[in-house]
Order: sequence, then structure tokens, then C-alpha cells
Amino acid sequence: MTNNVQISLFKIIEILTANSQHIIINIKHLQANYQRTGVKKIYGVRDINGNLIQPWLRTEYIDNSEYVHMGKFVFNRNTATINLLVKRQVKLVKSDDQTPILEVAGLLVNDLHTFNNYTIVSNGKIHVPCLKIKISSKKAFDLIKEVLDSQEFDYQREYTLQLEALPLVSNDVKYPSIDGLFDELAKIKVITSIINAHLKGESDIFLDSQIDELKNHYISNNVYLNFPKTNEYQNHQQGLSDGCIDIQDVYHIDIGSQDILNLSKFYSANKFLDKMYRLYDKDTGEIFPKPNWSMTQQDNIAVRYKFLSSRVKITKVDEFMKVIFDDFLGIENYGIVAAMLAKVDANSLGELLQDKYSGQIVSKEVMVTALTEAKTKLEQYAEKIYQEKISPLVFYIGVTGILPEEMSAPAMTATELARKYPHLQFSKYEKTGQFFVVGDSVISIYAQPAYYSRQTNVTEEVVVER
Repeated sequence: MTNNVQISLFKIIEILTANSQHIIINIKHLQANYQRTGVKKIYGVRDINGNLIQPWLRTEYIDNSEYVHMGKFVFNRNTATINLLVKRQVKLVKSDDQTPILEVAGLLVNDLHTFNNYTIVSNGKIHVPCLKIKISSKKAFDLIKEVLDSQEFDYQREYTLQLEALPLVSNDVKYPSIDGLFDELAKIKVITSIINAHLKGESDIFLDSQIDELKNHYISNNVYLNFPKTNEYQNHQQGLSDGCIDIQDVYHIDIGSQDILNLSKFYSANKFLDKMYRLYDKDTGEIFPKPNWSMTQQDNIAVRYKFLSSRVKITKVDEFMKVIFDDFLGIENYGIVAAMLAKVDANSLGELLQDKYSGQIVSKEVMVTALTEAKTKLEQYAEKIYQEKISPLVFYIGVTGILPEEMSAPAMTATELARKYPHLQFSKYEKTGQFFVVGDSVISIYAQPAYYSRQTNVTEEVVVER
């Protein structure tokens, strides 16, 4: 590899991502030299006595060769972590006799995949020193040859990409303004939470009986594998004593506003509905003690505000969510939900909500389809904001420990920040952090302990369920 290489790992990952169709990776080498960054999980659930009950099905790899497609690099949203998500084709078989499962709920299940997650950069430091790859495109090779162990192109050759020799970030990168991003992401989070609550147990494709059959075979409504998993160790303290589990501080970088410190402060949609609203039968007046969003689709259900005692403290989070909830429920017309849905081209749901609250009958099937479409588009829009504007900034701060030059601001303690912005709420770990006010945003940096398994030479890393 060329000495004094200046290209950053961040840039190399951009190149690998753009040319992933021309690159395959030696998965056996990666697995043999990999150490987990989290606590090892195993398939199954535990009964009340702690005994492990394993799934009645398991998977077997179909693409069980030495090389697999490069996969996708994913930047964590609030830590300086980069994961490599490798897609592997599998088949379902019965655990007891290895009989293959060919059809579920009327679907052929011969094209199922798992997603194995390997951490390349962890907590701002290189976690995987090198990758063994093959490259089929001369153009792709030329883009990264300066960081390979040979500068001669050979599509049959295995190259070593020495990641640990690369600077993680470049100092000359300009980061975009984050003004207004938290407000936009917060609106998406609340609206998406409402939609998810609506769609729980629903599908715009499958009947209830099909959903039940898919669930019994550990397959989600989106036809992704979704096996139950539990920690290998029931008790982390026992794992620490045995030396199989250790603990380390992970630095979190969050984006918030001067009223709400970060997105984790928001409630789930059903929890907030129960806190602020009453659902009742329009004909009988019966109040439902445990309201949920799926009930709001019933024609005989009406909504009103719950009477709140003087002991209930209304926070800025409550105020933010209430406006969106009122808008979605048709109690008030603030235009927030309609504007956000229009922004992501999910106008069908906006039109159906207007029809519903003007007294028209909207079928459940049509509503579920519109909700599903809106959920997908909102999530895609939010992901684009993270990948283009938030995650690169989070990664830079996590690696360097400082803000980019164009965002310079004095560090503040939680006490100093709370004095200036008294509406902010801090968790136990956030209280020990540092904070920077940048435009209308607040950037938080704080450490939080995390457990991880110390075993080396793992066969598989975490399987990401969809």
C-alpha cells in the first residue's frame, strides 16, 4: 500500500458503496478475525424458570461460499460507528429433522435472506483492521488501488484493504447546516409513531390468517425473517464475573433543539394517546380505559381531551406531540400532518384523513394501504436526512471529539445549558455530558456504558431483523 495515504476511511466507504456491485468480500476471513461489539444473542425465548425454548425452525445458508457480495455500509445515527450489513440467502428448515419449508401463507419462501451486521468502526476507532476483497471492475479498482496491497489489477486476485492505516475523517470536508433538521425529524418521528400504532397487526397485502401463519414461521409482514432472540447470559453480572462479558463507555452524539434535547424524549403514540385523550363510544358514552390508535379507525369511536389533574406536568414534548395528534385526529386543523405528507409525496393519506374528518366513510383496507405507503415514504425521507446530513456530522464529532470549524461553539455543561434553556430534560447520563448550541440546534455529547461479549472468532455477528 502507498505510504502516507491521505484519503480517509469515510471517502473509501463512499467509493466502496458506489461500486459495491463490482466487489466481493471474503466472509470467512472476516468472521475468523472478528470480535463482537455487543452482547451475544441466541435464538429462542426463555420460560419463567429461565430455560431456553428454541425456535422450531432454523435457517441454513444457500450461499455458503468463501465470498459474498460486499454488502452495505451503514452509519449509526448517534455514535461514531460504521457497520457492514451483509445480505445472505438462506432457506428455512425444521430444527428437529432438517425438513425444508417451501411454502408459507401461499408464498414460496425460496428467496429469504438474513442480514449479518459487522462493526467496522466502533466508538470512533477502527474495529476491523482489514478486509479481504476481490474486484471485478478496473474502474472501481483504480479508485481505491492506492489503499490496496497491490497496484496491479487482476480480477482473480484477492486484495487486502488495510483499514487501520487510513485516517477516519478528512479535515477539509464541509458539513451542511443542521438548522431546522431536528424539528423536521421530530415531526416525522411522531407521525410515523402514529402510523405504526395504526398498522400494528395490519397488512395491506395479507389476510389475518396469513399474518398468523407468517408469524408462526418467524416471518414478518414484509416477508423478512424475524426469529426471537435473547441474551446468551440472563444475568450480565454473572457474565462479568465469568469474564465472558465486559463493559465500556460508548459516546453518544445527539441533535436536539432548545426545547427538546433529542428524539428519545418522545413517547410512543399509544402512550401519549392514553395520557392526553379519552376514547369513547359515541352511542353509549362508554369510555375505553386503555385506548389505542387502532380503535380510532372504528366509526363509533370518538375522541376528546382527558381531564388532567394539576399534578400532571405538561412539557415541551407534550406540547409538540399534542399539536400533531390534534391534527391527525381531526380535532384541530393545523396543517402540519398534511404538509409533511405532501413533502414526502404521501398525499393519499392526507386526502383520506380529510375525507374521514369531514364525515365521509373511509374503508379500512384503503386506509391501511395509504398508511403503509406513507410510513415507507416518511422513513425513506428521514433516512436520507440522516445519511446526508446527520450521520456524517455525528461520525466526525465522535472521531475527533470536536465540532467542525464552521460549527464552532463553546462547550456547556448540563447545568449551564439548563440555566439558559429551562425546558430541557436530561437523563442520568446526559447530565454528565457536554453541549453545544449551534444555530437553533443543541448538540449533545455524553458517555453511556454498554455491555459486550469478549469471545473472539465468532461464526456470525448479530443478525439484523427486519
